[in-house]
Amino acid sequence: NVNFDKVGIVNFIIVIFSFLFVDLFDTLGTIIGVSTKAGMLDENGKLPKIKPALMSDAIATSVGAVLGTSTTTTFVESSAGVAEGGRTGLTAAVTGLLFLVSVVAMIFSPLFITIPSFATAPALIMVGFLMFGAVTDIKFTDDNLTEAIPAYLCIIAMPLFYSISEGISIGIISYVILNVVCGK
Repeated sequence: NVNFDKVGIVNFIIVIFSFLFVDLFDTLGTIIGVSTKAGMLDENGKLPKIKPALMSDAIATSVGAVLGTSTTTTFVESSAGVAEGGRTGLTAAVTGLLFLVSVVAMIFSPLFITIPSFATAPALIMVGFLMFGAVTDIKFTDDNLTEAIPAYLCIIAMPLFYSISEGISIGIISYVILNVVCGK
C-alpha cells in the first residue's frame, strides 16, 4: 500500500517534469540520431513524421510503467542496425523474433551472468563509432559558434555524465542561452 499524503503537489510536479524531460530528450536524441543515419531527414534537417514516433514511444513508456516493466523506450543502438541497412519492418520483425528466442534463453541466464560486463564494451564502442559519424556535418567555424558550441557540449557531456538525455539537455540549454546572449 503506497501513501502519497506527505508528497506535496510541487514536489510531485517536479518529479513528473523531470521524468518527462529525461524521456523526451532521450527519445528525441535517439530518433534524430537514427533518422540521420538512415537519411530520413528533410533538407532542413527535420524529421517530417516525428509525431507518430514520439507518440508510440510515449505509449510504450506509459504502458510499460503501468505494467511494471523496465523502461520501454527507443535505444540509440538502433543506429547500428540502420547503418548496416536495416530500415524496414522486416528488421523489426526479426528483432522481435530474436527477443522471443531470448525468453527461452532465460534458462541459461546463470551462464550469461558469468560474462563480465566489460566484455560488452566492444559492441558499445562500435555503436558509438557509428553514431559519431554525424559529427562531420557540424560546422565548427567562427561564424557558426552558436550551433557548434552546444554540439560540442553535447559530445563532451554524454560520456562524462553517462547519459544521452543529460548531454542533449545541456546542448539545448546552452543553445538557448548562447542565442539569447548573441541576440538571435
